[in-house]
Amino acid sequence: MSTPLSAPLDLAFDYTRSLGPVLGRFTAGLRERRIEGVRGSDGRVHVPPVEYDPVDAAPLTEFVPVSDEGTVLTWSWIPEPLDGQPLTTPFAWALIRLDGADTAMLHAVHVAGPADMRTGMRVRVRWTDDPAGHIRDIAYFVPVGAEDGPSPAPPPKSEKDGVVVTPIKLHYEHSASPEESRYLRGLAEGRLIAQRCPKCEKVYIPPRGACPTDGVPTVDEVELPDTGTVTTFCIVNVPFLGQKIQPPYVAAYILLDGADIAFLHLVLGCDAAEVRMGMRVRANWKPRDEWWTSLENISHFEPTGEPDAPYESFAHHL
Repeated sequence: MSTPLSAPLDLAFDYTRSLGPVLGRFTAGLRERRIEGVRGSDGRVHVPPVEYDPVDAAPLTEFVPVSDEGTVLTWSWIPEPLDGQPLTTPFAWALIRLDGADTAMLHAVHVAGPADMRTGMRVRVRWTDDPAGHIRDIAYFVPVGAEDGPSPAPPPKSEKDGVVVTPIKLHYEHSASPEESRYLRGLAEGRLIAQRCPKCEKVYIPPRGACPTDGVPTVDEVELPDTGTVTTFCIVNVPFLGQKIQPPYVAAYILLDGADIAFLHLVLGCDAAEVRMGMRVRANWKPRDEWWTSLENISHFEPTGEPDAPYESFAHHL
């Protein structure tokens, strides 16, 4: 049996958030190297500020300046920092209650090692060298009396006050199932490999490993042609970041001949307005030297010029 395929997968985007009057004032203060909390109905000062009272849910508007020094309430050591964390060297995550505040905030503490961390220790803010109105204007904390430490990375820039742009990144190793791996290896050879349920005889592509209807393994492999029928579709008219095709274009569910489940792909090679349910299409493969274990080997589908398939032939697949 072949080893299942695996590959690293990175998902990344910039998350833009409008903060509103409370958090907007908090981040604006950070840009000026000052920290403000907000007082609740029970007299407690919340840092970072909350928009609504935890006691009675009323809007909170009384801002209170607090110190940039505080006390570590609890902490956890990070021996191997991840990409995007405040420090590239080992550090501690800590809950820190700033002087003048009644709640704690989570942030990084820069020390040489875990032996230098303790509950109750006094710490102070290490401000970034280039504040931008972001929580990362507080680069990290250092023990009171210690030097500032390494120069921090600049925080993400925001286009205007009250808006924070935060890079989001997720990295993980994706492992395909044995069935998916055979399907992907087939694509590298220009073949479309499906699997058939031995009970209901439905043919699934990409393979599922087990029939979702009957719950039995789908062990019988079926090679399908690269022709099929558009079952339903969407005309994409709105541009978005990272878009590779100029709108308008069509994303469609295509039911390959011999399959019982449609999959999503592009339909090009004609005006978007001409695409319709029942249209017969054929895969347009990339040049052979660009093939790998991916459905991207098929650049898109395009009309074959055949008569449309009758609605009854694909209606139950919608």
